[in-house]
Amino acid sequence: MGITGIVPLHADPTNQPPPLTWLRLLTEWKWDWLFAIPAALGLGLYLWGVWRLRARGDRWPAVRTWSWCVGGIGTATIAGMSALGAYDTVLFSVHMVQHMMLTMITPVFLAIGAPVTLLLRNLGGTGRRRVMRVLHSWPMRVLFNPVLATALLITTPFALYLTSIYPFTLRVGWAHDLLHIYMVTVGCLFFFPLLGNDPMPNRLPYPMRMLLLFITMPAQAWLGTTIMGSPRLIAEEWYVSFGRAWPPSPIDDQYYAGAIMWSTGDLTMGVIMAVFLAQWYADSRREAAREDRRLDREERLAAQRAAAGGGAPTGYDDATGDRGAATPEKEDR
Repeated sequence: MGITGIVPLHADPTNQPPPLTWLRLLTEWKWDWLFAIPAALGLGLYLWGVWRLRARGDRWPAVRTWSWCVGGIGTATIAGMSALGAYDTVLFSVHMVQHMMLTMITPVFLAIGAPVTLLLRNLGGTGRRRVMRVLHSWPMRVLFNPVLATALLITTPFALYLTSIYPFTLRVGWAHDLLHIYMVTVGCLFFFPLLGNDPMPNRLPYPMRMLLLFITMPAQAWLGTTIMGSPRLIAEEWYVSFGRAWPPSPIDDQYYAGAIMWSTGDLTMGVIMAVFLAQWYADSRREAAREDRRLDREERLAAQRAAAGGGAPTGYDDATGDRGAATPEKEDR
């Protein structure tokens, strides 16, 4: 395993990593405080919350713990501290894998992990009320507005790769770090209200959530194919200045980057759609079960009222809908 340094490394033409091989892709790691500290805090606090629940005898779904720790924290750590982080400024294709992971994969798993629900279950009544007030305040309603989140998810790649913003993030270290934070944030703003189990503001009905998912799919596919077929290199001066003698060439690398955006965008959205439909089905079954219990309660109450009043009246019984017993007069007739 290779460790490229104890501080964040942003490779540039004057400070290049060795040629990327399949072995190095699997074994190369770098230390990046930007990913290490949030990952450690997120992992530690979440597991501490789960431990507190279990210590008092409460259950917490294992799938949520796995989603947060392995799916969310794990993919973010791989995106930032593996070879993907070491070569993200060297190869456009590597950056695109990192981009898709931080925007489309990590936030999905974080949302399924339901961290807000875990926090609420570990707080007392006063703490829960305070968290809910913050969660449903107007700034949070604006941030988690589905229309705004969808617009950001769609327009960000266009603004990033079709303008001078992306070359700027390659040249400036703090902008490069800020881009990573922004990617995760936009993904969370989009997926937490759509897929999460937390009591988020601005929750939409399932048909509207499905519509938002369908809107985002063609936009990424279109941009991916545009990048694949573009004769002009994105951030050409930056990538050419590396003078790499090892493959792929800059134009091939850009083609691979566009293909990654196109294919993984559709694939990821397909998987998300499957998760979404499963949640929709599960919520429908829970709603049906609640309705059945409500009807059962009403029937029991009606039966109790009828019994307290001396028996069901002649005709249809309110509780069961069955026709009451015939009176002697009716039988004589």
